[in-house]
Amino acid sequence: MQINLHAICAMAIAGLALGLSSPIHADSLTVKTAQGKAQGKNINEGKVKAFLGLPYAAPPVGDLRWKAPQPPAKWQGVRDATKYGARCFQGHIYDDMVFQDSGPSEDCLYLNVFTPANAKGKLPVMFWIHGGGYSGGSASEPRHNGDFLPTKGVVLVTINYRLGIFGFFATADMAKEANGAAGNYGMLDMVAALQWVKANIAKFGGDPGNVTIFGESAGSSAVSTLMAAPPAQGLFHKVIGESGAAFSNVLPTGTLEDREARNSEWATSLGASTLADLRAMPADAVLEASRKDGAPRFSPVIDGRLLTEPVPETFAKGKQAHVPLLAGWNRDENSALAKDMTVEKWKAFAAEKFGDRADEFLKLLPGDTDEQAVRSSIDYGSDAFIAFGTWKWIVAHAKTGDSPVYRYHFELAAPPSKFHLGTFAFHSDDIEYVFGALDTRPGAEWRPEDRKLSEQMMSYWTNFAKTGDPNGPGLPEWPKLGADNMVIHLDSTITSSPSTVEPRYEFLLKGMPPARQ
Repeated sequence: MQINLHAICAMAIAGLALGLSSPIHADSLTVKTAQGKAQGKNINEGKVKAFLGLPYAAPPVGDLRWKAPQPPAKWQGVRDATKYGARCFQGHIYDDMVFQDSGPSEDCLYLNVFTPANAKGKLPVMFWIHGGGYSGGSASEPRHNGDFLPTKGVVLVTINYRLGIFGFFATADMAKEANGAAGNYGMLDMVAALQWVKANIAKFGGDPGNVTIFGESAGSSAVSTLMAAPPAQGLFHKVIGESGAAFSNVLPTGTLEDREARNSEWATSLGASTLADLRAMPADAVLEASRKDGAPRFSPVIDGRLLTEPVPETFAKGKQAHVPLLAGWNRDENSALAKDMTVEKWKAFAAEKFGDRADEFLKLLPGDTDEQAVRSSIDYGSDAFIAFGTWKWIVAHAKTGDSPVYRYHFELAAPPSKFHLGTFAFHSDDIEYVFGALDTRPGAEWRPEDRKLSEQMMSYWTNFAKTGDPNGPGLPEWPKLGADNMVIHLDSTITSSPSTVEPRYEFLLKGMPPARQ
């Protein structure tokens, strides 16, 4: 019998290679990060692997309260990564926020990684920043869980970041301690989490060179802010914004000088004359004080380090990250004005709000019938709240960003649910559609058109993460934003057409006079 030594050697080498790699295949739920090994779990009937509660920074407690995030500690053995880490300290903000974690804590700088069970090669990474007005929210909310989006061929990362007074409080003592910069701790947490992704995500099958940051409401505003933040440059490669931007006064970006003066005086009123006194206060006492009348507002600040100027100025100069952008807003972001609206009330509102410009306003947002007045009041309320600012972000990046821009308008009215009456495409309504998590909304009875739209939006979003273009097989064409100003309408039937809101936004750019006395 003739012996084929080459074949035997090849088999031996292959067997050795298999033997060396077998522990990984045998225990695919264990991943070795830079900090240590972590054991995850299977979700969605084994289609997705979840690694929960991974620390991306040291606990910001004690002397680390109101300091930039510090590196996480290493651990020995295998860390249990099957449960969410605690959400960041917050009060009850929104009724429709439901959590799956153990409760609020200052020790909250954790992220979660969801990867397809059959992941092969380097997959695009989608990095989610939750909303909540920089005051509430958590990565553990069911409506943006990781059960479904990774099945589209992406690695999903969701994060916690410091909120409210713990994330955006600035005093002169804090600035002095940090060589002049203070107040953007929540934003710096996001940068630290992106740095963790760059260092570790390849171990989970993700590509650190193809990261898309995306968020909704305050999370979307954070995305636009990170585009302008020098420390975040190079850590992401595409961006998605859902209903929010740092181009309005809803979540104002103030100057450090203004914040220091007011915040220091307020801190003294609490009986805390030094930074050490503030750090010695129990977290719940700090939170309670911050929620009382007269407390400062908590949002990003121009600190000279994370932000050196207002975000719109950075975009105007073309100094923002030049990356593809997909962004838009929902049809009915704010319907508060619509309650009991009539022709007479709408005309009176126009006169009070815009004075001698009221006639021009009413041509753009007419109210010749009660029904028309209701619709116009919703449109204006949505503009003033969040749509106008989001539009300004899109226009600014299209002008100076040297990158593709895709714009959407989410229009499908939701069915009634526990926290919403239905009939509106309300603020935050899009989240469950994007994540394929419709069934997490309490009390909703979903229709075929909801499921179809969710599937389409998941494909658009993940296609964009893969290539910078949302288009793909089986999807209605999404035109790139250009001179024709095309926008896609995300509804039961998806269509696209030239935008019609520009005349009223040009009107709003002229300013909104104060109400008559």
